[in-house]
Amino acid sequence: MEKSENKQEKNQKTERRPRRENRNQAPQVQDEFDKKMVAVNRISKTVKGGRKMRFNALVCVGNHNGKVGIGMGKAAEVSLAIEKATLAAKRHVIDVAMKGTTIPHEVDGIFETTKIIMMPSKEGTGVIAGGAVRDVVELAGIKDITTKLYGSNNPVNCVKATFEGLKTLKTAEQVAALRGVSVDTLR
Repeated sequence: MEKSENKQEKNQKTERRPRRENRNQAPQVQDEFDKKMVAVNRISKTVKGGRKMRFNALVCVGNHNGKVGIGMGKAAEVSLAIEKATLAAKRHVIDVAMKGTTIPHEVDGIFETTKIIMMPSKEGTGVIAGGAVRDVVELAGIKDITTKLYGSNNPVNCVKATFEGLKTLKTAEQVAALRGVSVDTLR
């Protein structure tokens, strides 16, 4: 009897711990943001041995409820460039001032040679915008807006101009607080 008891004690001491999941994997976290890949470009650098090909990606993230961000990433593979761009976009998220389903006032966004004019629209109008601009506006949660694009229609410039315009939006309450007056005196 003593021998079997000793064996059981010995087995309990040398018994292995259960294996852990892969430690290198990052924990899966549910993200509040949806992402949209706007553009992927192949870029090349001429070096001594020839051309070195890489990719850059432009990604827009948003929660369809007033938060939106954009980011660019470069890498040797498309998937890595998209991952880098997504992380950059999540770091550069801004709050967009909204009035119902539209923007509070007309605003211009300018980036390099691209100028975009964004105008509020009545409810039910929908998003009247081009491809790259549409992605940013929809991810921000704006459902009724009219836009007009002047100059370059390069997707990178369009997205950055739209982002600059959305940054400058302010609600009546924000303007009243800045000026130190009531909202009624503004109207």
